[in-house]
Amino acid sequence: MTTGMRRRMGVEERRQQLIGVALELFSHRSPDDVSIDEIASAAGISRPLVYHYFPGKLSLYEAALKRAADELAERFVEPHEGPLGARLLRVTGRFLGFVDEHGPGFSALMRGGPAVSAGGACSRDTVSTTNALIDSVRQAAYVQILAHLGVTAPPARLELVVRSWISLAESTALIWLDGRRIPRAELELQLVHDFAALAAVSAAYDDEMALLLGRILADEPSDGPFADLLGRLSALAPAAVLP
Repeated sequence: MTTGMRRRMGVEERRQQLIGVALELFSHRSPDDVSIDEIASAAGISRPLVYHYFPGKLSLYEAALKRAADELAERFVEPHEGPLGARLLRVTGRFLGFVDEHGPGFSALMRGGPAVSAGGACSRDTVSTTNALIDSVRQAAYVQILAHLGVTAPPARLELVVRSWISLAESTALIWLDGRRIPRAELELQLVHDFAALAAVSAAYDDEMALLLGRILADEPSDGPFADLLGRLSALAPAAVLP
C-alpha cells in the first residue's frame, strides 16, 4: 500500500540528484546568483542535508561542471558514416543545442567558473579544475575530428586548423549567447563553412593539406554544406574582381 512518504535515496543517488538540480539551475542563471537554499528547495531537501553531501556550493558547482563537460564532449561523438560536411553539421547542431540549453552554465564553464568562492576570494583550485574540464572537452573534440578525417598523426598545419576551429566554435557560441541575433541553424552551417575555409587557406600553403582537402571535397555531394560554401563563394567571385 502507498503511504505517500518519500522514498529514501542512497548516498550516490542523492549526490547525482543534487548535481542534476544544480546543473539545471546553473543552466538558466549565473552560478553566482544561485544559492544553496535554492538548490535545497529544488531538490526537496533541507539546506543542512545539501552540506552533508557537498562541503559547499563550489564543490557542488564543480561536480555540475564535470557533468556538463562530459555531456558537451559527448556531443562531438558522431558515427563515421557519410560525407564529412554532413557529419560536422550534425556535430555543430548538437554543440549549439547544448549551448542554447545551458547558456549561463556554458558561459561559466568557458570563462573559468564563478567569480568568487564562499569566502569571497577567487578560488585557484576551482579555476584549475574548470580549466582542466575545458581542456578535456577540447581534447575530446580534437580527437573526434581527427578520427573523422582518418588521421592519426596530424601534420602541424592540420593540428592548427582543427584546434583553431574548436576555439572559434567556443568564441562564436559565447558571442551568439549575447542576444542570439543569428538564427541557430544558420550559425551551425556557418561553423561548418568556417572549418572548410580554415582548411582551404591552409591547403594553399601546404601540399599535404591540399591532398586532404581534395579528398574531403571529392566525397562531398552537390547538396552538402561544403558544396554550399563553394556555391556561395562562386556567386561572390564576379563582384570581387570588378574594378
